[in-house]
Amino acid sequence: MNRRQRIWFEESGSRLDPGLIEQLRISRRSTVQTASSNEIPVIIKYRSRCGEDEKDDLLKQCNIDSHNHLEQEIRIINSTKGRLTPEKIKEIKDHQAIERIYYDRPVSAYLDITDSQIGSGKVREEHNLSGKGVTIAVLDTGVHPHADLTTPDNRIIAFHDVINGQTEPYDDNGHGTHCAGDAAGNGALSDGQFKGPAPESAIVGVKVLDGTGNGNLSHIIAGIEWCMNNKDAYDIRILSLSLGSKALESYRNDPLSLAAQEAWHAGMIVCAAAGNDGPAPSTIGTPAINPFIITVGAADDRDTVERADDTIADFSSRGPTIDQLIKPDIYAPGKNIISLLAPGSAAETQFADQVIEENYIQMSGTSMATPVCAGVIALMLEANPSLSPNDVKSILQMTGEPVFGNQWGYINAESAVEMALRYAENRRQSASVDSQSS
Repeated sequence: MNRRQRIWFEESGSRLDPGLIEQLRISRRSTVQTASSNEIPVIIKYRSRCGEDEKDDLLKQCNIDSHNHLEQEIRIINSTKGRLTPEKIKEIKDHQAIERIYYDRPVSAYLDITDSQIGSGKVREEHNLSGKGVTIAVLDTGVHPHADLTTPDNRIIAFHDVINGQTEPYDDNGHGTHCAGDAAGNGALSDGQFKGPAPESAIVGVKVLDGTGNGNLSHIIAGIEWCMNNKDAYDIRILSLSLGSKALESYRNDPLSLAAQEAWHAGMIVCAAAGNDGPAPSTIGTPAINPFIITVGAADDRDTVERADDTIADFSSRGPTIDQLIKPDIYAPGKNIISLLAPGSAAETQFADQVIEENYIQMSGTSMATPVCAGVIALMLEANPSLSPNDVKSILQMTGEPVFGNQWGYINAESAVEMALRYAENRRQSASVDSQSS
């Protein structure tokens, strides 16, 4: 029996990630292909103790013509990005500067009565909380300056465009604007009817997806890195990521997962959508596979305030993760959510039948559940600004209602905020005892 001779990229060990190996297979099968169309977007992770001279040598080898170029450093994960041909990848895969080469694979937006249903309206009424003083960064397709975010005061305090480099807020797709409203819309154009949990929170818009709702791993990582670099300037406490890509390997190796983890360890509370590949098991995408961050699944509230009839939305991705970890961490409403419309956007055209009262649009997905969760977290942080990311995650999980037969439950804003307040009171009492004893 003749054995098939193994191809070079199949014998590369851990140097090439599964996504890149698949792209190299596809490239090899193509019989008619020009050099330029043969380029593959890549992320190259440097060795932890890689010297500058080794990096310079690698860059010199790669930046030799228009078809091979490494163009941008990604400090957050000690990497660089660019485009290389299969021939160049074969040539440099064993370079001493390289730990691993990844396919810079596509990332897309997760799209497939909320306020009263999760109890955030009651929180605002009883505790006089609205998310004021808390900043949420929405990493998505952009943010349109909708009146529900700019009236009576403009709460879009910063905008960063990874895709097109524009400086003024805009959203050519509409997904990001909807998500910003899911978290922090104040209902200015609907007499308060369509309002997010945290209607006075500040919003930082970070455009990491294009007008079609798509991007690459490196775009999202660049957006996360920008938020980390500007965390203090805008007091960013929460990152809302209603996007993702198929998880191909452990969270320990996945570059987007690692970037989200770095933000978490830097003190930022990262909420990521579980994905819309349910109801099949083991469909959680990246970065939601990361065990540190808060992974949000979508519930179908069936347009009622009562929870007795609620279910997990069919589209919501299920665990376990690729590492066999339990996910999602919490569920929030994500079916038929009415929020802000970005006029002239792709969403307005594609979902014209779901436009509500000219200024709003109805969408479904774990994309919607994620900023709803971010809005509840903003209320928790206003109640107790000293909460750490781990505190927030623990409180959400402890106070979530145990429904759906899952390990974790359904978000309960009232219980979460009350526990956040108890945390603050317990800390004050401990501080008082310590001062008396000293």
